[in-house]
Amino acid sequence: MNLSHEDVVRAHVSARLIEAQHGRQGRRLARAISTSRKAEQIAQQARLAIARTL
Repeated sequence: MNLSHEDVVRAHVSARLIEAQHGRQGRRLARAISTSRKAEQIAQQARLAIARTL
C-alpha cells in the first residue's frame, strides 16, 4: 500500500485531533468529579452544623 505524504500528514493530524478531544473530555470529567466531591463535603459540613444546633 503506497501512502502519499498528504495521506500520512492527514492521518497524523486526525490522530492528534482525536487525542486532543479525549484530553479535553478527561479534564472535563476530572473537573466534574472534583466539583461533585466539594459539593458533597459542603453538604456534609452543613448537616453537621445543623446537627450541632439541634
